Amino acid sequence: MIAFESKSPGARIDRETNGRIVEDLLRRLFPICRSITGEGLRTTLKTISEYVPLKIIEIPTGTQVFDWQIPDEWNIRDAYIKNEAGERIVDFRQSNLHVLNYSTPIHQKMTLEELRPHLHTLPAQPNAIPYLTSYYKRDWGFCLTHHQYLALSPGEYEVCIDGTLAPGSLTLAESILPGEASHQILFSTYCCHPSLANNELSGPIITTLLYQYLAALPKRRFTYHFYYGPETIGALAFLALHGKRLKENLLAGFVVTCCGDRGSFTYKQVRNPNNALDRVVLHVLKHSGVEFKAVPYFPTGSDERQYSSPGFDLPIGSLMRSTYGQYPEYHTSLDNLDFISIDSLLETLELYVDCVYALEHNLRYENLCPFGEPMLSKYVSCPRTSYTKKSRDIVHIVAESSHPHIGLTIA
Repeated sequence: MIAFESKSPGARIDRETNGRIVEDLLRRLFPICRSITGEGLRTTLKTISEYVPLKIIEIPTGTQVFDWQIPDEWNIRDAYIKNEAGERIVDFRQSNLHVLNYSTPIHQKMTLEELRPHLHTLPAQPNAIPYLTSYYKRDWGFCLTHHQYLALSPGEYEVCIDGTLAPGSLTLAESILPGEASHQILFSTYCCHPSLANNELSGPIITTLLYQYLAALPKRRFTYHFYYGPETIGALAFLALHGKRLKENLLAGFVVTCCGDRGSFTYKQVRNPNNALDRVVLHVLKHSGVEFKAVPYFPTGSDERQYSSPGFDLPIGSLMRSTYGQYPEYHTSLDNLDFISIDSLLETLELYVDCVYALEHNLRYENLCPFGEPMLSKYVSCPRTSYTKKSRDIVHIVAESSHPHIGLTIA
């Protein structure tokens, strides 16, 4: 059984130092308008590279990655809707969520009726700006609160989206911490949403803190691979580069997302039930005392969809707090810095550190007599008439030795 000392490794992290890193990254990264390509993504990765030595990879527009193709690169400078008085009534400078992400450039005047089909709101959440995208269909639009929408009056409006959508590249970043073994553990996170705190920044921040924790260890049993980049298309590009090696060497991996809100924990399990990671994470959660639920794999969500696709079927899970799509702030302006907390982020970090510890110290026993039950009296002292506790334990271990994660199976 894997047991912690008086304090688990996660409980011994330096909360003060890690808290300062969290504050710095939140302050600098939250205002950036990110997307699946472009300078916002590059600026984000450059900032993270101050804490993690990242290898930056640029993949040109038009590159085929499995059934997908790298799209044109999108960049934006400004966007607004002005009324007849010249007032910005919808202003990108106030919230980068106001623009339909990947909008084509436009600058023209139009009536309210011409404008309405390009306006997006959430009537059920009238104070929230929705976050919407149009990566693979040429379109333009604005997102605004429903209160703003209802306040629009008939007349002429000036509409401007000052940006570019042209051939360029998609940016990925990775970093590898070598271990004693070639078997890898992957931490995958995405950096493609604009100003969203929980559904965007919490994952890269936790991944960055995990890198720092692992880099400081005097030795590592496994090799650790870190991926930062766009969701979906970025993960597919990453798999196009590394998929074969990951199939050969990946022991376990996590998609790191939704780590910072105040909700209880959720563990999304690996697609293939015969895996080490589920047992490790559930073991850690059960012994941590936190409130949690485990949910079976489902084929929607984040980048576990790509890693778990039939051609790869990699052992990837996701340890998060509130599940994406299941809290009202999701993909809205309400997913802001007030929605998350540093304490929640650090509590999530502690659990990830404990999962790493459990993976590092999980033992695998090789059965040298796999055909039938071994004759125990040849190896240990056994009574003639009955089993002792010691001999029963040995029989139990031998019976479970087909599992690649025996230490947790018998715990």
